[in-house]
Amino acid sequence: MRTIRVGNCSGFYGDRLTAMREMLEGGPLDYLTGDYLAELTMLILGRDRQKNPDTGYAKTFLRQVADCLSLARARHVRIVANAGGVNPGALAGAIRALDPTVRVAHVAGDDLLTGAFPGALTANAYLGAFGIAEALRSGADIVVTGRVTDASLTLGPAIAAFGWRRDEYDKLAAGIVAGHILECGTQATGGNFSGFATIDTSRPLGFPIAEIDDDGAVVITKHPGTGGAVTEDTVTAQLVYEIDSPRYLNPDVTARLDTIRLAAPEKDRVAICGVRGEAPPATTKIGITRLGGYRNTVSFVLTGLDIEAKAAWVREQFESGLGRRPETLVWDLIRTDRPDPGTQAEGAAVLHCHGKDADPDVVGRPFSGAAIELALASYPGFHVTGPPSGATPYGVFEAAYLPQGEVPHVVVLPDGVRVEVAAPGWERAGVSAGSGRPGRVVSADGVHAGPPASERGDVVHTGGLSTGDPHDRGVGDDTGSGMVPLGGRAVVDGGQRSHPTTTEPPNHPAPDGYRHHTRAPLGHLLHARSGDKAGTANLGIWIPAAHPHRLAAFRWLTRWLTADRLRTLLPESTPFPISLHPLPNLCALNIVIAGLLGDGVAASTRPDPQAKALGEWLRSRLADIPTELL
Repeated sequence: MRTIRVGNCSGFYGDRLTAMREMLEGGPLDYLTGDYLAELTMLILGRDRQKNPDTGYAKTFLRQVADCLSLARARHVRIVANAGGVNPGALAGAIRALDPTVRVAHVAGDDLLTGAFPGALTANAYLGAFGIAEALRSGADIVVTGRVTDASLTLGPAIAAFGWRRDEYDKLAAGIVAGHILECGTQATGGNFSGFATIDTSRPLGFPIAEIDDDGAVVITKHPGTGGAVTEDTVTAQLVYEIDSPRYLNPDVTARLDTIRLAAPEKDRVAICGVRGEAPPATTKIGITRLGGYRNTVSFVLTGLDIEAKAAWVREQFESGLGRRPETLVWDLIRTDRPDPGTQAEGAAVLHCHGKDADPDVVGRPFSGAAIELALASYPGFHVTGPPSGATPYGVFEAAYLPQGEVPHVVVLPDGVRVEVAAPGWERAGVSAGSGRPGRVVSADGVHAGPPASERGDVVHTGGLSTGDPHDRGVGDDTGSGMVPLGGRAVVDGGQRSHPTTTEPPNHPAPDGYRHHTRAPLGHLLHARSGDKAGTANLGIWIPAAHPHRLAAFRWLTRWLTADRLRTLLPESTPFPISLHPLPNLCALNIVIAGLLGDGVAASTRPDPQAKALGEWLRSRLADIPTELL
């Protein structure tokens, strides 16, 4: 049996600059990957390219390569990164300029800006892993890509090393799962982890490594002597991050996340078992960014008593004083004030006013200046957080879908030869993959666009979880298996539902079958990890691996937490459709709140535009939890 070790040194553009050297010096590796692209990053790199056509890639990656190229070659570690952004060819050229003897390949074809998306700043298809594999098989020392799926950065080396075929879905799915765990760097070793108090935080967190066998077996680990930990919980935290449904779609395979089992045979080693794969979807996602307009924000500080009255008065004054009202005006009152405050800061609340408009003059200096004009004529204690400022542009993200065979997938090998990579069986009749012909847009209706429902798993419009059995009482059964069939269904609730309340008759068991309950934060029972996909918030929750009654706690959770109850706990989710997807093998529940984040991170006016803290908010909410489960 052959095994490769694939490490990660970046989870985003701006991650720890020293990580590449740390990973190369920390222990043996065969491949080192780095993920530099997010929806917001594509917007940033697209604007860079507008200013200078020779840019559009992650410049920090080039700095890392300049520092570590000789070390990587001496240790025979090959590097794969999506740092090419919207200009992978330019990045490949810049690397060759560092050392003409280095063999650099790049993957292209994802950039569809000149095709079916006029007016877009960027339009990039999510390519798969077989182009990366082709580049590595050609002998490339470094492979840079534009927009590929994040997990493809890990799957590509496995395909190259083991020769996996396109129809070996279980192996491909295992590679995708390994890549999903690695793609966000230290989020798999304790970063952004609600159980952070249980791990070593005295040193910088180590970046994750996947040991992948030729039969698809995977172990997640990290270099010895680094901070953080690799446990079932840190791995689960990343598995439930930004995944949507249990059918995890990638261009090369659909990974069934509800088949994954975890085991921790040794410290800092977690085995990924049982992964099953299915055929890939017929379409691939196109990430489109556009300039949405201009924005500005004014923040008023309100101190002491009568906060609500002060906010109402200054809001009325400010809106009356605007020469032209912006197309969008959003007010947020953040109540950080406390009764009987011991410091002035503890007595202060902040009132934000966000203005957005297509005309920069409407939300420019006159907008923020209208606040300053109130300085001597408004509520007592008036002050703002900063001087008047001008308008800044913001972007919006949209998704569209094209048939895979209509998206070019091209590899430029180190010797300059261009190789077209065939799509996985979805080409149009008579048209080869990578032909460069303009594709037919399947859908381009904003952030809710997606593949047909038949490709995304069953959907039940109901108020409770179902496994398809009309007598089902929730996920799991009385045998304690905690399992549901692979056909287990998601629950989708369309929003605007009532919020029922539940009371317990004294001296009788509650409807959940437990007699005694304790009112406590949900975080005493469960972990959480949350994030964003365009305007959609993703919230994964799970029962910790060490919980003494883990399966019972999971069964209670999935029966108790309905879409309506979630709206009661997180009132800001009330207007939006909510989907709940059980992952019984992980004792986890993935929650998708469509539309909570509006037009995406670059346009959002929420204090937490990427929903990173949504899980911690949920964990802080009080609930009546069965006492024996705490």
